[in-house]
Amino acid sequence: MAPPRTKDAGKPGTTRRSLLAGAAALGALGAAGCSRVATASTAHGGGLLNRLRAQGVVRLGIAGEIPFGYIDKNGELTGEAPELAKAIFKRLGVGRVQPVPTEFGSLIPGLNSQQFDVVSAGMYINPERCQQVIFADPDYQMLDSFIVRKGNPKGLHTYRDVVEKKAKFATGTGYAEIQYAVEAGYKESDILIVPDQVAGLNAVEAGRVDVFAGTALTTREVVKKSGKAEATTPFAPLVKGKPHVDGGGFAFRSTETGLRDAFNVELRKMKANDEVYRILRPFGFGKAEMTDMTAKELCRG
Repeated sequence: MAPPRTKDAGKPGTTRRSLLAGAAALGALGAAGCSRVATASTAHGGGLLNRLRAQGVVRLGIAGEIPFGYIDKNGELTGEAPELAKAIFKRLGVGRVQPVPTEFGSLIPGLNSQQFDVVSAGMYINPERCQQVIFADPDYQMLDSFIVRKGNPKGLHTYRDVVEKKAKFATGTGYAEIQYAVEAGYKESDILIVPDQVAGLNAVEAGRVDVFAGTALTTREVVKKSGKAEATTPFAPLVKGKPHVDGGGFAFRSTETGLRDAFNVELRKMKANDEVYRILRPFGFGKAEMTDMTAKELCRG
């Protein structure tokens, strides 16, 4: 989600679009009896954690993206971020999580307008977003990868290759890869923006584009059953001329430092005993995706 660097106003047999449709219906039912939370007090880092404990439920903003946060075929909330949220909020005294599905580009606006309490979508942490919300430390790190046609006929391995070979380039709505391509010299108005990696795969297979850029995890998962496309070797995009590794985590409203700090305490304990890895592993994350980076580092850029 993965998940993206541009300014935001974040499987087999299914698509992100259909997941969002099903999830929206579930979210509407779940939200029907629940009004928006009151505006947080800024005293002592906000009072949201105490309210969540009293209510016994936390509302998670998700974007219907496998493997980060989605509703499965049984109508259950899952994904690396929601499963981690379930474990951490239980430790914090909040026993239930409730999904609130939205488009990725609406996650930060939805959080700040109090449509949900936390963004739980594996959102990349970057300076632009850090001006709008606060983040827990990242629970994973991620490199980029391309979806290309079998055999990679144009030899596309980096954003610079895409520019130099004048390849037709696509990526997802609000994805960090937009900025990486622009920084390499690709004209932003020439980028084809599609909803997600499934649509990106379809565009490559149909020959509408030469390459779709996404996270290494989502690209390698989505091409597994494709007979026409493959994922390239993961690589670090260049930011200000230096290789950059992204990290994704949970976002909170800027007033809620108390909740963010309490969340971080539990997250660090779970990292120390490998519990984060055990939770993320079923969603395709390996040891290489585990990280000790901090939100502070990533917010600096």
